[in-house]
Amino acid sequence: MPRDTERYDVNLSILFTELPLLERPAAAAAAGFDAVELWWPWTDTATPPQSDLDALRSALTDAGTRLVGLNFYAGALPGPDRGALSVPGHESDRFRANVDVAADFAASVGCTALNALYGNRVDGVAPEAQDVLALENLALAARAAHRVGATLLIEALNAPESPRYPLLTAEDAVAVADRVNEATGLGNAAFLLDLYHLSMNGADLPAVIGRYADRTGHVQIADNPGRGAPGTGALPLDDLVARLRKAGYDGWIGLEYKPGDRPSTEAFGWLAG
Repeated sequence: MPRDTERYDVNLSILFTELPLLERPAAAAAAGFDAVELWWPWTDTATPPQSDLDALRSALTDAGTRLVGLNFYAGALPGPDRGALSVPGHESDRFRANVDVAADFAASVGCTALNALYGNRVDGVAPEAQDVLALENLALAARAAHRVGATLLIEALNAPESPRYPLLTAEDAVAVADRVNEATGLGNAAFLLDLYHLSMNGADLPAVIGRYADRTGHVQIADNPGRGAPGTGALPLDDLVARLRKAGYDGWIGLEYKPGDRPSTEAFGWLAG
């Protein structure tokens, strides 16, 4: 691929979903990718059977694909009801139970980036109380990530699709990462810069890149409108990626877009440009 030096990876939770989970790594490899990322694949459980973890590890290894990013448990994705770590009760308990499971799985496949989605605001609980719980759980996640040599990622989402999610700007996400780093002293919490989500919120993307490229631990892209492949919307993604590289970001760029009404194998034509 002409652009493979830009280190693109494929998010197998939004692309190749027409296939069973265990077939997706091989499909990504056949499409020319040797790096993939995933949301937590088992949305109904934070602690899947070891056999399920082993099967996914084997699928990744057999395909020759490296897992470069993994979400901690965050409920059912995609959808507006996402995130668990700041939600008191059962969801927060699930997140805590998942922390070491996810970190250990990441370590077993060489994954060094773990994304912890904040929880939605919930009725009957003060936002300040949710934030206290979030910091406690994010510190737990940061320590687990540090134990396996990984970065903890903090992501901003977009208000139209996730109206109750509290981190909607780069500043929001970076501030949380700062609080986690202060609480743990580890310095391994970083910003997940998702150009699609920030564009949906009307952010000045070149300004965000200029201000926070050095705080960015991972990047994800999709075009806007539509969350499709680059070139299906109006975002100048080539220019934005070039700005990121010029600003010093040399990490992976996750393709986190919808393939549209076609097989995922046909959603990468823009890479030949």
